[in-house]
Amino acid sequence: MSITAERKTALISEYAVTAGDTGSPEVQVAILTERIANLTEHLKTHSKDFHSRRGLLMMVGQRRRLLDYLKGKASPRYDTLIQRLGLRR
Repeated sequence: MSITAERKTALISEYAVTAGDTGSPEVQVAILTERIANLTEHLKTHSKDFHSRRGLLMMVGQRRRLLDYLKGKASPRYDTLIQRLGLRR
C-alpha cells in the first residue's frame, strides 16, 4: 500500500522545483497521488477495509488543499502539474 523509498526519491527528483526540494507543493502532490493510486488498487480487492478508505479520503482532501493553494499562488505551475499528473481538474 505504501510507496517504496526508491519510488519516492524518483518522484522527488522528477517534480522538484529546485535541487534538494522535498517540500514544494508539486512534490507533495506527486507523492500523495502515488499513494492514492496504490491505496485505490488495494481497496479494489479489499472492499470492506473502511479504515484504509478513511485514510484514502483524508489523502484526497490533503491533495485538494495543496492544489488549491498552488492554484492561488501560481496558476501556471498548477496547470502544468495537473497536466503532468493526469488529474481531471
